[in-house]
Amino acid sequence: MEPLAVKIRPKNLAEFVGQEHLVGEGKPIRIAIAQKHLFSFIFWGPPGVGKTTLAKIYARALNADFHELSAVSAGKDDIKKIVESGGELLGPRILFLDEIHRFNKAQQDFLLPYVESGKLTLIGATTENPSFEIIPALLSRSRVFVMHSLSDEEMKKIIKRTGFKLKKDALDWLIGMSGGDARQAIAMIENTAGLYKEITLLNLKNTLQSKFLRYDKKGEEHYNTISAFIKSMRASQPDAALYYMCRMLEAGEDPKFIARRMVVFASEDIGLAQPTALVVANAVFQAADTIGMPECAENLAHGVVYLAQAKKDRSAYDAYLLAMADVKEYGNLPIPISILNAPTKLMKDLGYGKDYEKYTTKSLLPEKLKNKKYLKK
Repeated sequence: MEPLAVKIRPKNLAEFVGQEHLVGEGKPIRIAIAQKHLFSFIFWGPPGVGKTTLAKIYARALNADFHELSAVSAGKDDIKKIVESGGELLGPRILFLDEIHRFNKAQQDFLLPYVESGKLTLIGATTENPSFEIIPALLSRSRVFVMHSLSDEEMKKIIKRTGFKLKKDALDWLIGMSGGDARQAIAMIENTAGLYKEITLLNLKNTLQSKFLRYDKKGEEHYNTISAFIKSMRASQPDAALYYMCRMLEAGEDPKFIARRMVVFASEDIGLAQPTALVVANAVFQAADTIGMPECAENLAHGVVYLAQAKKDRSAYDAYLLAMADVKEYGNLPIPISILNAPTKLMKDLGYGKDYEKYTTKSLLPEKLKNKKYLKK
């Protein structure tokens, strides 16, 4: 029996919801489909936002010989079989590789010549930053399209398409719980419908506690569990942090994903209170990258306990957020002339760098912001 998400999957752009920056009028994917432009690209974004669906719409529009693999379970032999598959091709041969970040360097190196020669057109999908996970040679031959979490209104349109009617409280809760992940919302509706006669708020909550929506290595509870992991370290609870770490590893999570979040946490939450936390977190990431599972689990555990027990100070991160907010609000405000670079005589004559003091206590912020204090220390 087909899952509900597959049954209601859009078959063309007219049915597709979301990602207007890619599929709206005059946007790149719409243009590529209209012009039947064949090229390799990678969709980067959170789960359940339409990466697979949009890849299939694109391939269908180009009458492609479409092959779908998951990097979690696929290997070199699977790629070779696709390339060597017989029969006359009516259109281009497209490989959709889900979770492409799970392919290691050797596997990506193996894939590269087929993409270079045009034997395969690659469409990758990843929840991780391609800059870190995709080899430069493969990345340079592909465009990267960023996809965003679906808005509440977009989620409502997709939920309506399931054919199930939800009261406002149930609908609002489902949208909030899903966090812009349409696949998770559809799965919740399908599983609730399988357990109960009505899809009410209570029944949805009960279903969430059931066995149907556990964390798995394909990421249904991916962000819920990593959130619990981070919040446990933030609360200085090493036992809880270790538990969620183990839960992710047991489910097949990439240890580098966990380690990368630890690097972010070291600066965001520990920051100035214990600067060596960033050194430790980076060392853990390097260990996860070079050693791999199962041995690197020991390095992860070491790092998790260290970060959880470290003193916390978010002042640097909070200051960054405040400064970024002003940059976005005010744009490029004039820099004080005393700290402008003066490489030419004309610039010196205009006063660039005049009265510059190395250790001045005067504000060096733009005039409009000169009284601002971002770092609350």
